[in-house]
Amino acid sequence: MAELPRLISVREVGPRDGLQNEDPVPTSAKIELIDRLSATGVQRIEAVSFVRPDVIPQMADADEVWQRIKRADQVRYSALVPNARGAVRALDSGLAELEAVVSASDTHNRKNVNRSTAQSLDEIAEIIQLAHDKGVSCQVIVSTAWGCPYEGDVPVDRVVAVASRAIADGADSVSFGDTTGMATPGRVQRLVGEFRSAQPDAALNLHFHNTRGTGLANVLAALEMGVADFDASVGGLGGCPYAPGATGNIATEELVHMVEDMGVATGIDLDALIDAAADAERIIGRVLPSQVLRAGPRSRVVPV
Repeated sequence: MAELPRLISVREVGPRDGLQNEDPVPTSAKIELIDRLSATGVQRIEAVSFVRPDVIPQMADADEVWQRIKRADQVRYSALVPNARGAVRALDSGLAELEAVVSASDTHNRKNVNRSTAQSLDEIAEIIQLAHDKGVSCQVIVSTAWGCPYEGDVPVDRVVAVASRAIADGADSVSFGDTTGMATPGRVQRLVGEFRSAQPDAALNLHFHNTRGTGLANVLAALEMGVADFDASVGGLGGCPYAPGATGNIATEELVHMVEDMGVATGIDLDALIDAAADAERIIGRVLPSQVLRAGPRSRVVPV
């Protein structure tokens, strides 16, 4: 086995990517969940997205949530913005990290934001400039990086070209999103390898869904290539409203459980994270897919 990173960074995306795909929950419940996650040792949380409330009503209270959470000094909070208008709202609210998103698949991008990939990239260049003018970082998320529910496979060179355009326009980092859970370990290694060849100095984050049960296998494949930055969602919350059948993200507690047992540190308290997953399950009122939430860590024993 290849030598793995000694430490990885985990961004918790449940409060945004997770709750965005559930029936709207009370603002107070969102704040409670973020505050609980802030106390687990996770260092980054995607807290809100600044989108049109008539399009995504689950995020209509983004301003209130952001203002009312107890911001932990050790946690970096970020917001997803779909366009320049959303970026201005986020910046006016005092966010220090933005995420702009574009689909590598033109069809999915039109379904998601009603414009072509090229048009989104043009606006993302503006968003990056708006962020940098305020001293704020901006990551560009390239979604459908391993496949599109409408077009099927997306060529690797197209994904790399979209990411490279964002970097050329000043993106501080890039994230590849497996929006539909179409990635498999070999495909992960190919895309990461091609991207590293094209952009050896670019900061890279990976965002996997577990739609087809390959989420953690994909993490391992990426770890073996030296990737040390991943998204995950408490309890396995998540999906995509414009990707039919795309179930939740990999569960944060499952990711932490696996890599910590392999000697890869995260700085996250697994027991506290499992408690947060139970809280998320209670908030949304349905059983979440996380197996570690069900069974607990492998160190848990049953009294004789």
